[in-house]
Amino acid sequence: MNEVKILSKQEKKEIEDKLEEQFGIKKIPGLIIKKGKERLFLFSGDMSEKQIKELESITFLERIGIYFARIIKVNEGGKIKLSIEGAQLLKSQIKKNIFELNKNQLIQWMHGQELNIKTGKKGFLIMRHEKDFLGCGKASENKISNFIPKSRRLKEKIEKIQNVK
Repeated sequence: MNEVKILSKQEKKEIEDKLEEQFGIKKIPGLIIKKGKERLFLFSGDMSEKQIKELESITFLERIGIYFARIIKVNEGGKIKLSIEGAQLLKSQIKKNIFELNKNQLIQWMHGQELNIKTGKKGFLIMRHEKDFLGCGKASENKISNFIPKSRRLKEKIEKIQNVK
């Protein structure tokens, strides 16, 4: 079964170190809970680790806390991709690898399109428009790949939105 694993202080520190290296994030508030091999959840509720384990022993926990990141194994180096909520929760700490979207790029991004643009960077970037943090994209030589799930993409026609001021 896909049980929850509450990360130890050392495992949490390893995640924080990767996040600091990638985005400048120094501290994750609360417990980090791993579900499966790669999904990370942030829990800052009133339940203790012992209570969470007891609850899991009597019922199936689909998730606990908020999904904030995914561990991506890249040649065993491992990178972390923040979710939309993860980028929003930790935005006050994000200092590195931010890509600032202009209005047209924002419209493309929110519709789930990749951006055909050379950034000079490779790897995960935090996508931001003004004060809004929109999750991660993955930069390669000629584009930024979009990870917005289909169910969360804007559905309106692009031409209609571009005419709105």
